[in-house]
Amino acid sequence: MDKGLLFVISGPSGTGKGTICKELVKTMDIVMSVSETTRAPRDGEIQGKNYFFVTKEAFQTKIQEDGFIEYAEVYGNYYGTPKEFILNKIESGQDVVLEIDFQGALQVKEKFPNGIFIFILPPSMKELRQRIVKRGTESEKSFKERFNNALKEISYIDKYDYCVINDEVECAATKVKTIIEAEHYKVTEEIYSQIYKYKEELLCSTPR
Repeated sequence: MDKGLLFVISGPSGTGKGTICKELVKTMDIVMSVSETTRAPRDGEIQGKNYFFVTKEAFQTKIQEDGFIEYAEVYGNYYGTPKEFILNKIESGQDVVLEIDFQGALQVKEKFPNGIFIFILPPSMKELRQRIVKRGTESEKSFKERFNNALKEISYIDKYDYCVINDEVECAATKVKTIIEAEHYKVTEEIYSQIYKYKEELLCSTPR
């Protein structure tokens, strides 16, 4: 049985990467990675679907056991991607998509260099500005911080394997699906080994 692949998707806030990931899960045989967190569940959140909710002690123990592909502390709470969840899915032949910021993606790349890293871009910075403003949830200060963070994230695009411009969600999702499908046909060491095996079988079966 072929192993699954890990697809890591990043991009500035407002680029629609979350919507693209939901479209992938809805239309493909792919599963979203579920993070662990020490924060309390919010109304409507389901254990194992939105997050794995754990105690701070359990989280710190897992850090010591190298149980995360990546993790970070945000406003006093820990968030991390459990290594066991990812590896079990991949070993069973299941593709996994991980939506994460660029800092987390760089951590993942160190521990899982075989992952496929996709960066989602807005059509333009002007369009990104408009998308953030339309939310109507940002103060002038937080808007500037978010916009500056977007510029910083985009400066790391050379660390990724692909970039997709999200000018229209369905079109962008289709492009990401094409990347996922193409990655399964890439020439790998396993394929080289299989070709060598075929060559040996051919030589052995050739009449003399």
